[in-house]
Amino acid sequence: MTSVSDTARTYDELRAAISARHASLSRRLRQIAEFALENPNDMALETVAVIAERANVHPSSLIRFGNAFGYDGFSDMQRVFRSRLVDRLPSYSERIKSLRGAREGEFRTAEELLNHFSAAGIHTLEHLRDEIRPDSLDQAIELLARADIIYVAAQRRAFPVAAYLGYAFSHLDRRTHLLDNVGGMLAEQARAMTSQDVLLAISYTPYSPETLDLARHAQEVGSPVLAITDNPLSPLAPLATVKFEVEEAQLQAFRSLAASMCLAMTLVVGLGQRLEAGSGRRRRS
Repeated sequence: MTSVSDTARTYDELRAAISARHASLSRRLRQIAEFALENPNDMALETVAVIAERANVHPSSLIRFGNAFGYDGFSDMQRVFRSRLVDRLPSYSERIKSLRGAREGEFRTAEELLNHFSAAGIHTLEHLRDEIRPDSLDQAIELLARADIIYVAAQRRAFPVAAYLGYAFSHLDRRTHLLDNVGGMLAEQARAMTSQDVLLAISYTPYSPETLDLARHAQEVGSPVLAITDNPLSPLAPLATVKFEVEEAQLQAFRSLAASMCLAMTLVVGLGQRLEAGSGRRRRS
């Protein structure tokens, strides 16, 4: 049982506590934990009734969830979720409210759809800028620079990010293998991976089992894993040497890749600058 003295008072502390205790929670509390980390804005701004409906739990379960982490109740925990919004733009809560209509598909014209996706994309890019740690970027770029071969893996909706990275790294004269699973040959494509290489794996909910298998293989052969994923509870997270959690805009079942592509471009340009500074390798135009 969490003591009062151990109760998290910042969002980062709370997120770490939820991640650490996730496996030991009851099934219902795990369900809330996963919803909370995937939807921190809802946890901060919505009522208990609305959150319970969206998380598909009884409102009393939210109170038990708060108590499990040492809070007097859900409202006490909610203040911690709200604390992450304090330094945001003044219009942040209004922007969140303006996006709620998207959950019901309340768009009369294509222009309204465009306006929604544009506004949501701006939000995700701001979140990326605020949440990505500079030291993680530096560590990832250093691993990419030292690797003999860069393996890049993703499936389904994450695949465009991997395809771009494979293309862009090759234009830095880096040996790059895009593990695309053509012909069901994924295991064979990764067979030559060694500890001198690096795997850049990208996967979002629902997580690709093929990508997870590659990350486990990389770990077994001693190859560092750079993970781009969407949640601290992602099964990629414990397999990663460096991980990036990217929040993407979503309209019903459709999710943007704006933040992921921005991060991908950052890694490519950062690697190019690192190679020029460290070894003078020339990039192709």
